[in-house]
Amino acid sequence: MPTGLGLGPEFEALLAGFFGLLIGSFLNVVIYRLPKMMERQWAQECADLAGKSVEPGEKFNLVAPRSRCSNCGHVIRWYENIPVASYLFLRGKCSMCSAPYGVRYPIVEAITGALFFFCAWRWGWSLAALVWCGFSAALLVLALIDWDTTLLPDDITLPLLWAGLIVAALQWNPAVNLYSALWGAIAGYLSLWLVYWAFKLVTGKEGMGYGDFKLFAALGAWFGWQALIPMILMASIIGAIIGIALKFSSGLREGGYVPFGPFLAGAGFTAMVFGPQSILQFVGL
Repeated sequence: MPTGLGLGPEFEALLAGFFGLLIGSFLNVVIYRLPKMMERQWAQECADLAGKSVEPGEKFNLVAPRSRCSNCGHVIRWYENIPVASYLFLRGKCSMCSAPYGVRYPIVEAITGALFFFCAWRWGWSLAALVWCGFSAALLVLALIDWDTTLLPDDITLPLLWAGLIVAALQWNPAVNLYSALWGAIAGYLSLWLVYWAFKLVTGKEGMGYGDFKLFAALGAWFGWQALIPMILMASIIGAIIGIALKFSSGLREGGYVPFGPFLAGAGFTAMVFGPQSILQFVGL
C-alpha cells in the first residue's frame, strides 16, 4: 500500500512508533486519572442528591495538575517525562526523593509505540492506520483501567463503539461493511447481556458488568459480527487460564473475581494483528 509521506514504509512506521511513545505517556495519565475523575463526579452527584456541599479542592482532570511524585510531590519536569528514556535515565526513581516509579509507565509507552508502529507498517501512512492507532490506544487504556478498578468507562467504550460504526460507514476499514459492523455491535452487546442475566437468574450473582457488554459491542463494530465467536472464545479461554493461575497463586483480589475486559481487549488486539480467523486456529477449531 502506498504511503502518504513518500519516506518509505520503514521510516514512516518508525515515525508512527515515535508518536506512539508520546501518546503512550498521555495514556498513562488517562489510566491513572480517569477513574479518579469518575469517583469525584460520583461523589459530587451523591452530595447534590443529599443536598450537601462538597469542597471543590484542587482542579483535577487529564491536564491539571501537572504530573508529580506521589511520595514527595515533586513536579515532574519536561526532561524527566521523556517516554521510556527518562525512566531509564532516572533508573525508575524520583529525582528528588528516590521513591520508585512503577515499571508500568515505560511499558505502556513502549507497547503504544509498538502498536502505532504496527498500524503504520500494515496500513501505511493513511487514514486506516490513524483509526487503528486510535483503536489500539483506546483498547489499551480500557484493559488497564479495568484491571486496576474493574471499571470500563463509558467515556471510552461508547466513542470506541461509535467510531467502529463510522469507520465502517466511511469504508475506511475495507474488511468490514456497515451491515456487518452494525450487527456486530448489536450481537456483541446482546450476547453478553443474555449471559449476564442467565447467570444472575441461576446464581443470584452478577458475573460481569455492563461495561463488558459495551466493549464487546465495540469490538463487534470494528470487526463485524463474524468475529464475535472467535473473540469471545479466546477471551474466555485466556481468562479462565489466568483466573485459575491467580487462584492457585493466591493472587485473586477480594471477592475472588477477575475483570473480563482485559481479556476482551487481548482478543481484540489479536484480531487486529492476525485476523479473527487466526483465533479459531489458535484454539484448535
